[in-house]
Amino acid sequence: MSPADRANSRRRQPRRRGSAGNAAKSTGATKSTGATKATGAAKATGAAKAAGAPKPRMRTVRETSAGGLVVDGLDGPREKRCAALIGRTDRRGRLLWSLPKGHIEAGETAEQTAIREVQEETGIHGTVVAELGSIDYWFVTEGRRVHKTVHHYLMRSLGGELSDADVEVTKVAWVPLSELDSRLAYADERRLAEVANRLIDRMENGRQ
Repeated sequence: MSPADRANSRRRQPRRRGSAGNAAKSTGATKSTGATKATGAAKATGAAKAAGAPKPRMRTVRETSAGGLVVDGLDGPREKRCAALIGRTDRRGRLLWSLPKGHIEAGETAEQTAIREVQEETGIHGTVVAELGSIDYWFVTEGRRVHKTVHHYLMRSLGGELSDADVEVTKVAWVPLSELDSRLAYADERRLAEVANRLIDRMENGRQ
């Protein structure tokens, strides 16, 4: 082949586009993109898990209290019978009337607690005559679910003077038994007052 032919042959050979270095760079870019996608997916998965994570369960506790419907004039004329109620102010500023009651302390029976709580919250000394029944309800406080049971007793007043000295009590009052249904704030306690009236009627009839 003449020198002219060799020169023409070199001019006709196609040039290769790209190089090994360029190919490596291209592959690296692909890998980088894949890593970015993987990282984004991991973050998204973590966020989804955080969003769907179950909330910690609230601890449940049980509490037991006792109280009483202490009646003055239990053996006297019906129209003169009164019960000692306590009034507490709620968060809305309303005065709500209810029966005196409180937690059963270690070593106490429910009846002993009822006598003590009536005296502490109303100033009236009483003695248990009969059991009225129990109320149980649920409420939430300080991150706990509380299941509370309160035992109530019909009590006879033995003396003392009304006093609202207890820090949890706003007012105390003698309320005629005939007015308990309109004065007591809670339906469960109104039902207990009805039970008390029926018990007193039976006791009265038994004496006749």
